[in-house]
Amino acid sequence: MSLAGRTIIMSGGSRGIGEAIAVRAARDGANVALLAKTSEPHPSLPGTIHTAAAAIEEAGGQALPLVGDVRDDAFVADAVARTVERFGGIDVVVNNASAIDVSRTEDLSMKKYDLMNDINTRGSFLLAKTCIEHLRRSANPHVLTLSPPISTDPKWFTQHTAYTIAKFGMSLVTLGLAGELRDDGIAANSLWPRTAIDTAAVRNVLGGGLENHSRTPAIMADAAYEILTRSSRECTGNFFIDDDVLVEAGVTDFSVYRIGEREEDLALDFWVEPKGPITGYLGA
Repeated sequence: MSLAGRTIIMSGGSRGIGEAIAVRAARDGANVALLAKTSEPHPSLPGTIHTAAAAIEEAGGQALPLVGDVRDDAFVADAVARTVERFGGIDVVVNNASAIDVSRTEDLSMKKYDLMNDINTRGSFLLAKTCIEHLRRSANPHVLTLSPPISTDPKWFTQHTAYTIAKFGMSLVTLGLAGELRDDGIAANSLWPRTAIDTAAVRNVLGGGLENHSRTPAIMADAAYEILTRSSRECTGNFFIDDDVLVEAGVTDFSVYRIGEREEDLALDFWVEPKGPITGYLGA
């Protein structure tokens, strides 16, 4: 399958992994509607919704930048309506927008707790919910949420309980939608990176110096592409890890995604178990 002529609506996407997924789809000639707040340059984060839209069109796709907040019900409803009006329908929802704060419970404000849960969990639920009626009309409809496999291992709750709750909430959206929408042929899957991914947002939160322990956003873009070009009736309810998807697709050389020199120097992302030479965790 190809993404040519298909319409993707994505929360976030003004930079990092979201932009990389959008640009990869655009290389097929996809239409991409971006819902993001960043219309003006951020003082410490490169890229805006407009620079991402330009990159999508330069790659061969069509872009619809929609400036607003995924927490705003009216904005999301209007954004979905404008996407359908512009492109004639919606084939793919990508829940990419996410807030991160890895503070311990006693150090985290409730304002930040609410922000993470409103953007991560509620935002994913809202965007997917608002698109369901349009996805039913698609020949190959997908909801892809950037969230981890759910684990109850206590180690994931000893350092960043609030962030874990917010990200697992996104994964519960996948689990629930996969069951609810299976008979409609609408796929709902999650995708998560095995290793740290070099994005400005991660460097901002966890500090510099992570580049040599990270892969580029391209690995997530390529993995997302593989998922979104599968049959929605045969691929739903999965919690995919990026390099597992690509191994299944026949990729054998992952050095093209690595920034540092050695595979064993990569840092595992949160909620991922060790595999092969990669044993150290992000932030450890």
